[in-house]
Amino acid sequence: MHNVKIRRPIPEDINELNHFFRTVITDTFIKEGIGDKLEDLEEEIQAKKTYLSSDLNSNGKERYFLLALDGDKIIGTIEYGAASDLICKCTDNAFKRFHEVGTVFVHPTYQRKGIGNVLLTRIMEILHSKEIKEFCLDSGYASAQKIWKKKFGDPAYLLKNYWGESYHHMIWRIKVRV
Repeated sequence: MHNVKIRRPIPEDINELNHFFRTVITDTFIKEGIGDKLEDLEEEIQAKKTYLSSDLNSNGKERYFLLALDGDKIIGTIEYGAASDLICKCTDNAFKRFHEVGTVFVHPTYQRKGIGNVLLTRIMEILHSKEIKEFCLDSGYASAQKIWKKKFGDPAYLLKNYWGESYHHMIWRIKVRV
């Protein structure tokens, strides 16, 4: 996509971002065959809202978001911050010292157009500028796991059936490259 603009969020983006999170997460749950797990869906949406608040309240020190826009429309997000409790728990704190890259979301109508790659490249540039040499990334979504395996190889941790029969969780340890 040629017209994609990358920028930091501002408070005026909150409502649109909350709608964006709901749209993308709901679509993902349906595509993953877990659309009926409404409590998990709401928890996931709330977690992203909390991360966004953390970014805005700390001016990017606690969590650091980037947005992809097509004109004025938010079409993608990515963020980094301290490794999540889930990552720390699943790695027995082996990744506790790493930053986690997450909330890599692209609006369903913009998927498979390189938006995620643009966001990932930009966040790696930012991590590099802050002299962060490695980060971790996790996913419980099979569709995202395929993308991450293609991009980063096998995960450092494969937690089979973590979310239920045939619903695995994967965690990668990745070197920053620019």
